[in-house]
Amino acid sequence: MDNLDGTCASLRQRITETEAQLARLREELQDAERAATAAKAKSTRWPMEDEEYARYGRQMIVPQIGLPGQLKLRSSKVLIVGAGGLGCPAALYLAGAGVGTLGLVDGDEVDVSNLHRQVLHRSANVGKRKVDSAIEYLRELNPHPTYIAHPAHLTPQDAPSIFAAYDLILDCTDNPATRYLISDTAVLLRKPLVSASALRTEGQLTVLNNPPLPPGDPSGGPCYRCVFPRPPPPTSILSCADGGIVGPVVGTMGVLQALEAIKVLTSPPTPPALHIFSAYSSPLFRSIKLRSRRPTCAVCSAQPIVTLETLQSGSTDYVFFCGSVSPETLLGPNERISPQEYHKSSSSSFSSPSNPPIITIDVREKVQFDICSLDNSINVPISTILSSSSTNTTTNSNPDNNPPPWLPSQITTSPTSPIYVVCRQGNDSQVAVKKLKALGLDRGGRRIVDVMGGLRAYKRVVDPGWPEY
Repeated sequence: MDNLDGTCASLRQRITETEAQLARLREELQDAERAATAAKAKSTRWPMEDEEYARYGRQMIVPQIGLPGQLKLRSSKVLIVGAGGLGCPAALYLAGAGVGTLGLVDGDEVDVSNLHRQVLHRSANVGKRKVDSAIEYLRELNPHPTYIAHPAHLTPQDAPSIFAAYDLILDCTDNPATRYLISDTAVLLRKPLVSASALRTEGQLTVLNNPPLPPGDPSGGPCYRCVFPRPPPPTSILSCADGGIVGPVVGTMGVLQALEAIKVLTSPPTPPALHIFSAYSSPLFRSIKLRSRRPTCAVCSAQPIVTLETLQSGSTDYVFFCGSVSPETLLGPNERISPQEYHKSSSSSFSSPSNPPIITIDVREKVQFDICSLDNSINVPISTILSSSSTNTTTNSNPDNNPPPWLPSQITTSPTSPIYVVCRQGNDSQVAVKKLKALGLDRGGRRIVDVMGGLRAYKRVVDPGWPEY
């Protein structure tokens, strides 16, 4: 036992010595890099290479940038979290502008569904890591910057060590838990943050923690928690896969992130504001002035609850704070059927009083129903069902007396036909089944069930030719 304790103590001592040596080497490297830069500056009349003057010349003659601004960009280090619809155009324009170091954080791989909006990726790179695909394109665009890949999903344990090496952070992610993590880490490490989001035809943009003063300093810029102290309900969160996205909308927000990043790096801070973009509105943009830091903010106030210690120890649970986004199972096993069972029932041509034909209700929105639909299915969008003002919602009510306007006539004219409800992923269909049963449509033993996994599962186990969108 004593020998093991001695071995452990010896190893700890060697680790300490090695870490100290590594720190000295880092300092020597920084000194050498500074000396090399100074020597290069003395060897020429100009602070940049000839090719850089030609490359950035039209940017440098803009008064707000100039040569001083270009040199600031050249020496800056920017981290982009997310190499998707926002991160791709942001990285594209920051690399083109001559930012000295660009880091990309993303743990996903390129999928064909990304290509209509994630402009750094190509068809040939489907299946490739997004950070590698993006950097491959960026190097072809501009070989001067240093590109650093962080091929993993951001975690509270890793975020501080990654952020520490950069001057500015861009939040190009698409879920609340990661947004709070990014903002908290940026505040604790005193990094300004450019945050944006986009869904369907709308987007939002804001610059946070600018100026990046320590927690407790009211002169610092507000953080994400100051603007959104409470996360949205998990059931209200839509991803691009569920809600849809128009490519130029998310591209617009990503380009604006790059523009705000250039402003942060080259100009004094401006008053905080939330900019809202709506592609089908006039005007396209409107801005809301933001207040300064909240005195009771959990991270940037004088009495913060979130610290680097709570972050790295895991005691700050972002998934718990934002709530689970996993779909709940609202129905029992006898209220759900498999896609195979649905296919067998819908394919049967035999019907009788004891075996009436089925009624299939598709509760996707009409725009999705028009893309593809099951044979003989009836479209009743879930939004229509949920917004119905019908008061006939008690369990024992009789829909024949006062049916809600959205109820298909086939349901009342064929009172014994089983009702199968389907949606895209098997979530909204459960809600619809509960609603139909609340109307009393299952009286007399009528079967009302949903198709588990929705049309995605139907494609996977029944019809591989079903369109994937």
